[in-house]
Amino acid sequence: MNITFWGVRGSVPVAGDRTLRTGGNTTCVVVEHEGHHLVLDGGTGLRAFGASLGFRPLKATLLFTHVHWDHIQGVPFFTPAFHPESNLTFAGAARDSGGLADAMAAQMRPPQFPITLAALAATVGWRDVQSMTTFDDGPFTITPLEMSHPDGVLAYRVECDGKRFVFATDLEHGGCIDRRLVEFSKGADLLVHDAQYTTAEYRGDGGPPRKGWGHSTWAEAVEVGRRAGVHRLGLFHHDPERTDDAVAVIEAEARHEFASAFAAREGQRVAL
Repeated sequence: MNITFWGVRGSVPVAGDRTLRTGGNTTCVVVEHEGHHLVLDGGTGLRAFGASLGFRPLKATLLFTHVHWDHIQGVPFFTPAFHPESNLTFAGAARDSGGLADAMAAQMRPPQFPITLAALAATVGWRDVQSMTTFDDGPFTITPLEMSHPDGVLAYRVECDGKRFVFATDLEHGGCIDRRLVEFSKGADLLVHDAQYTTAEYRGDGGPPRKGWGHSTWAEAVEVGRRAGVHRLGLFHHDPERTDDAVAVIEAEARHEFASAFAAREGQRVAL
C-alpha cells in the first residue's frame, strides 16, 4: 500500500517561494495498491493528481472527510472525471444539509462555476457512509469514524494487505484528547493527523483564538500518535500562513517528542 500526498494545506491554497518545499495545494491523499486507487478528499491537490495521469480513464473511489471548500475545490478540475471511460465512486457522509452529491452540485452551479455537475463524462456513483460501519472497496477495508468539526467530519481507517493507515484531518480535540481516535488508531502503520496550529495559536497568542474552528495542534497530533502506539505520524493540513521554514521548525519539535513524526509535503510518498 502506497500513500502519496498531492495536497497538504488547509483552508485555502497558497503560492510563492516561501511554500515551495511543502507545497500549496489543499487536501488530497492517494492510496494505491496493485493498481487500485483510493483518493482521500478532493482539494486542489486532486487537480494535480489528475494532471499527472493525463487524459485517460481511471477507476477509483474518492472518500470525502467532509465538504468544506478546501476538500472539494479540485473536483471540477479533475481530468479523469471528464473521460467517458472513467468509473468514479464518490463516498462520504450524508448531513442534515444534504448528501455528497448535493454539495458537489452546489459548487458547480452558476454563478459559482460556469459548468454543472452534468458536464462530468465519467460514470459517477454516489455512496453514503456511516461512522463505524466498515465496508470493502477492492483490496481496501475502510472504516469511517465521526469526529468533532463544524458541520461534521469523518476520519478514515484503511486496511490492506496487513497494513493500517488512518487519515484524521479537520478535527478538534477541544483541550482533551479524543479517546475514540486513540482507540481507532491503535497500532496503525501510519497516522496522518490534523496539525494546523501551534498551541500558542490555538490559545490566541498574537492573534484570534482558534478554539471552535475545528482543528488540532501539532502537539495534540503527537499525543494521539504516542497514546495509540502508531509506527509513523504525518503532520497534515498546514495553515496557509505556515512557511516552509516554519513547517520545518514544527517538524523538528515534533520529532523531539515522537521520533517517527514528519511534516507531510506535496509529492511525498510513503510505502507501507
